[in-house]
Amino acid sequence: MSLSNRKIGFIGAGNMAFALMKGLVNSGLVPPENIMASDPEPSRFEGLSKSLNITITTDNIAVAKKSDIIMICVKPQVAKYVMDEISQFLKDKLLISIAAGVKTDFFEHYLSGLRVIRVMSNTPALVGEGSSAICAGKYAGKPELEIADKLFCSVGKVAVIEEKYMDAVTGLSGSGPAYVFKFIEALSDAGVKLGLSRETSRMLAAQTVYGSAKLVLETGEHPMALKDMVTSPGGTTIVGVHMLEKGGFSAAIIDAVEEATKRSEELGKK
Repeated sequence: MSLSNRKIGFIGAGNMAFALMKGLVNSGLVPPENIMASDPEPSRFEGLSKSLNITITTDNIAVAKKSDIIMICVKPQVAKYVMDEISQFLKDKLLISIAAGVKTDFFEHYLSGLRVIRVMSNTPALVGEGSSAICAGKYAGKPELEIADKLFCSVGKVAVIEEKYMDAVTGLSGSGPAYVFKFIEALSDAGVKLGLSRETSRMLAAQTVYGSAKLVLETGEHPMALKDMVTSPGGTTIVGVHMLEKGGFSAAIIDAVEEATKRSEELGKK
């Protein structure tokens, strides 16, 4: 399914929108002249407009009118304001929302038959390594999911899920980069404590996490099996793993994901 002749409009031009626009242009999936974005302060995105050769405006309605696919890339508390403004211009269009916690039926309420795809992505999309989960609303189906899949594959990997699991995705991969950054920070601090320079320690920590993640994805092996490959009997690694478990490492991660999921559910209800 070609997207080269589709007009794509972004309402909201923050980090995630920028990552997706950059991915679409750099991959050649959508020509820059077919991309338009609106934001209350377009002056902040002059560099974006020039580097990608796309159009930035303050006019949400203009974006809605001129686009075949409309990306809602705003904070959840702004979603109602945006929909009140553009809903009358959405007939026969595909709406894709990355507004955290906002369910597909919220958007469908504004226009019967509106095709809606909900997406939860994450910040590694900024470097083309995002994790995105997508789900379809009541009136969207396989063709719409295929479009969303193509769009978000331009900035990483995509999973198709049922909407009831979207809050869990928010707690896992949506918030997950923060957990990983904390882990990298802790590894780096440990290296500094033991005498390594900050620069060397940070590089070793970050590359260790990056390489380990790549190993999981490319081998398809269970993380436990890969952990056992490193953990020699009576060696250094098993001592370190023991200390992590003694400190409640696994339980803390699971608790963090569960609590973030609960918070996502609360935000969705609001």
